[in-house]
Amino acid sequence: MHIEQDAPKIDEFYFCNQIIPSRQLWIRICIITQHLITECRVYILSILGDMQMERDVLGEINQNQMSRYQWFVITICLCLNIIDGFDVMVMAFTAPSVAAEWSLSGAQIGLLLSSGLFGMAAGSIFLAPLADRIGRRLLILICLVIAGLSMIACAFVHSHSLLAALRFITGIGVGGILASSNVLASEYANTRWRSLAVSLMSTGYGIGATLGGILSLVLIEHLGWRSIFMAGGLTTIFMLLVSLWLLPESIDYLFAKKPKQALEKVNAVMQRMGLSTLLVLPHYEKSHKNKGGEIAKLFQGQLGFQTFCLWGAFFMVMFGFYFVMSWTPKILISMGMSPDQSVSTGILISIGGIFGAAIIGLLASRMKIFYALSLFLGLTAACIFLFVAVSSQVGIALIVGLLLGTLINGCVAGLYSISPTIYSADIRSRGVGYAIGFGRIGAILSPTIAGIFLDQGVAPATLYAYYGIVFILAIFLILSLGKAFYRQQKAQSYSIKTLA
Repeated sequence: MHIEQDAPKIDEFYFCNQIIPSRQLWIRICIITQHLITECRVYILSILGDMQMERDVLGEINQNQMSRYQWFVITICLCLNIIDGFDVMVMAFTAPSVAAEWSLSGAQIGLLLSSGLFGMAAGSIFLAPLADRIGRRLLILICLVIAGLSMIACAFVHSHSLLAALRFITGIGVGGILASSNVLASEYANTRWRSLAVSLMSTGYGIGATLGGILSLVLIEHLGWRSIFMAGGLTTIFMLLVSLWLLPESIDYLFAKKPKQALEKVNAVMQRMGLSTLLVLPHYEKSHKNKGGEIAKLFQGQLGFQTFCLWGAFFMVMFGFYFVMSWTPKILISMGMSPDQSVSTGILISIGGIFGAAIIGLLASRMKIFYALSLFLGLTAACIFLFVAVSSQVGIALIVGLLLGTLINGCVAGLYSISPTIYSADIRSRGVGYAIGFGRIGAILSPTIAGIFLDQGVAPATLYAYYGIVFILAIFLILSLGKAFYRQQKAQSYSIKTLA
């Protein structure tokens, strides 16, 4: 009994305080457990991120087979380029009716014909570079609004000066569309089919010009020349709705600029392309630092020489192209062809352009685009000389005219294919826009200079020979550009990798 009396008493307070953990201790255990879970999650994500460090996303796109969705995006871009072909030719189709209604002089008609080209040059130089800041998709939508509304407004004008102003505004929109759609098509194509994808954009010009010609024959006679502009404007607005619904943003742009919801947009596109999604946005690395002014970014280091060659090639090729397209019918008449025969030859040159863009694209899938383009330039020069030699033989001239149209349009398509590959994503729209704009300057000057030579008594055959030499000079620029480009490709450490 004594021992039992001396034993320590284990009351309920001792049991609660010593045996059962306190409430604070349980809270601490929960906090520690939660922290461990968080650390494990971070560790697992870091492992997955490290696995994606070795993943070159754009490299996958470049090397994988083209998906249906990629071809779908390229098709939309092709449809956008149809607007370019229609707009360039719409004034030529309506010029006789417009001149008759307002009793316009030759100079006034020339102003109407040139205003659209001036607008396209301005759009390519000043508007297209904005795509590097706000995105390809958004700029295309803005340009579609500008082009569509201004083209519709052309149907309601009552003076040639106002029509010229609206044609300039329409050209601004079309110039922005052309540059951005070509860049977007290039960025959605893989390495093998990139040249074909961008070359197909040039077929849009021929398709648009052909459709414009057909509409002109049908509508002008029954509804007047204003109906052509209305049809073009409504078609452009329709493409605006299609683009708003279906056209995605460029993955290259999303990687480079990382706008809001970039990861969600990238993953949505990658799912449609059949690629696995990303956990984090990629890190965009480039070998050069773009400092300085907007134009200065295109002339830094080795890129400067490439830009110079590209601008020069664009100027020369477009200089020769617009001479052939604008002056051929008139020159053929002076060389003995009938008006109907000369017009037929001009039509065949335009039709040939639809095939030329596709041919050079297919050729570029099997050989380097710079060499494919140089081959087309050389054949174009030879075909120009041959065209002059056989102009007195109508049947042969028609065949040579079709071949000339195929080759010369292929040259333009080749330039469009090359231009996006030279520049990185953060300056790509700017570089392509400036190059196209420089080419448009050549397009504006070419018909005028040709007219001056003819007024000075230069023989048509001699004039054609001069323009043939222009294409020969362009070969040296393209080969120099290609050599510099491939040398830079070997030297640079440019890559796009995902980071955890």
